[in-house]
Amino acid sequence: EVQLVESGGGLVQAGGSLRLSCAASGFTFDDYAIGWFRQAPGKEREAVSCISRRHGSTYYADSVKGRFAISINSAKNTVVLQMNKLKPEDTAVYYCAAEVATYNSAGCLVDFGSWGQGTQVTVSS
Repeated sequence: EVQLVESGGGLVQAGGSLRLSCAASGFTFDDYAIGWFRQAPGKEREAVSCISRRHGSTYYADSVKGRFAISINSAKNTVVLQMNKLKPEDTAVYYCAAEVATYNSAGCLVDFGSWGQGTQVTVSS
């Protein structure tokens, strides 16, 4: 059974940093792509970043390029989203998700089938 547990959210001032972690179990990173998605109040969920070890690829939304970095920590079976230079518009609930690795899932182009419970990120101005 695929299980995902996010941690690391919180309140930070604009310009600050946060590090989100997604603890994964029930699958291997060789077979699954991992994505970080976010949903702000009153807005649709959007893809933030995806990573696929199988395809050796990462994807970033234009709004976070150059500020966020996604990586896999195999030793800890986690996927980390390092968020720097945070802006108030980054405020949202952030979700970790997993999907069988394909070209489309590696690029955050499909719906992901397994989700964590989410972690709140709030950036104050």
